Amino acid sequence: MTSSNVLISGAGVAGTTLAELLTRSGHRVTIVERAPALRHTGYAVDFRGAAFDVLSELGILDDVRRHDTKMTGTAIVDRDGVQVDLLPAEAFAGELEVPKHVLNELLYDLTADHVEYRFDTSITSLTQTEAAVTAELTDGSTETYDLVFGADGVYSKVRQLAFAPHSDVLQHLGLSGAGFTMPNFLDLDHSGLLRAADGTAVYLFSSADPDRLTVSLSFGTTSGALDRLPRADQEAATRAAFAGDAWHTPRLLEAMSEASDFYFSSSTQVQLDRWSTGRIALVGDAGYCAAPTAGMGTSQALLGARSLARHLTDAAYPEAFAEYEAELRPYVTENQANGRSAAAMFGGARD
Repeated sequence: MTSSNVLISGAGVAGTTLAELLTRSGHRVTIVERAPALRHTGYAVDFRGAAFDVLSELGILDDVRRHDTKMTGTAIVDRDGVQVDLLPAEAFAGELEVPKHVLNELLYDLTADHVEYRFDTSITSLTQTEAAVTAELTDGSTETYDLVFGADGVYSKVRQLAFAPHSDVLQHLGLSGAGFTMPNFLDLDHSGLLRAADGTAVYLFSSADPDRLTVSLSFGTTSGALDRLPRADQEAATRAAFAGDAWHTPRLLEAMSEASDFYFSSSTQVQLDRWSTGRIALVGDAGYCAAPTAGMGTSQALLGARSLARHLTDAAYPEAFAEYEAELRPYVTENQANGRSAAAMFGGARD
């Protein structure tokens, strides 16, 4: 395909990987990101299988490996904290795991000198013709692009504007949860603890920073509505779900309110019949999130971005988009099935 002027919404793994690979083919790329700067929250991310090939193609595999969390395994404990089983490191950390912010920074550093980034900016409207897509942005500008890509996560603005409302495409898997870090009072050393009881799950681990403990408090919900509510409501729902729980839970709930890195998310899948419409396409979680329970979000983002970029190198956008979807959809379908199964293990929705 000839050189194009491209707009990508979202500066996460999918968006920055796609931007890098498109610029290598001569495309001019602008990324808009609604956050004011690179995001530094979230769990560690892991890599499996063919995702390593993408990291190698990007030229950052060795840098990623240097930040390996070197997790050793996760102990399964009962209600009283007594170990009843042990999961290998691969269960949660894949073949390689790094802090999420590390991957974000590596990809940003890789692209910063040849991709235009506009932070604190998002798309407010998209108008498409046969020749181009016009985007209105929150900074007041209106610009025209040859192609527009939504890489802006589960609650994608691009998908909402060009495909369907969130309510039509989001499938809630019955789980929501809070995440944050706190002092490592358990002295976990590159290891984790998992305790599931009465429809709730507590996952604790310490990896990259030995002084910090990462906490995940998950519980059953009937929708993902909490994701869009203020932090106070999310904390209140979490406290209600764990009310009366013993073990270390009271201490964890106390630390939750003090955490500066608190975040909240639900296990949600994106189900779409198509990932493109005209000159607009979706990549990563925006198009086909498999839910955190699948453990494949980063791999899907990397492989999806590479597939999309490669097909755009070989063909014009209608054919390239169709080939991208045909190549990737079987992989996504399998990951989404695994995500539903894993959610069901913790009391979430079943197929």
